[in-house]
Amino acid sequence: MNLLDRIESSFIDSIAVKQAALSELQNPVALAAQLITHSLLAGGKVLCCGNGGSASTSQHFSALMMNGFELERPGLPTIALTTDTSTLSSIANDDSFEQVFAKQIMALGHSDDILLAISTSGNSGNVVNAIDAAHDRGLHVVALTGKSGGEMAARLQPDDIEIRVPSESTARTQEVHQLVIHCLCDLIDHQLIGQ
Repeated sequence: MNLLDRIESSFIDSIAVKQAALSELQNPVALAAQLITHSLLAGGKVLCCGNGGSASTSQHFSALMMNGFELERPGLPTIALTTDTSTLSSIANDDSFEQVFAKQIMALGHSDDILLAISTSGNSGNVVNAIDAAHDRGLHVVALTGKSGGEMAARLQPDDIEIRVPSESTARTQEVHQLVIHCLCDLIDHQLIGQ
């Protein structure tokens, strides 16, 4: 397969996963946007976490919420738990890497808040522990997963929302996660300020 064929194949695969995701994810994305909007209106905030590409996705979501998406509006309270290297390295060194998000949630989380937990496999130990900590603090969880949903799916409570991409590919799942966070930002803006 030459380079152009490989590029075409990647585009076709991405389009196919997004088409399959549309019917499966429409309802949970809408519910997640409503849950986050309700939290923000109640004075809550969104705490986000993930590893690697999912950390980047959590930071991208936080930036869009704080600085604006496609409409001018005041910033919305969102914290990416992946960005404070002093805190992350301190917790990882003194406790374990598995606790880097959970300890921050225990310190920062309140019952009106939402945890946006992102993992393509659903099995990232520190994200699973973040979900447990969120429940301990009374937070609702929106989980972005892929594959089988992994351990994250097993830890969710009935009032939580899982947005599981129907793909076994990490790359395709990450691409849909990016689209989902753009949809969430658009829906949140629409609910808060309209057109």
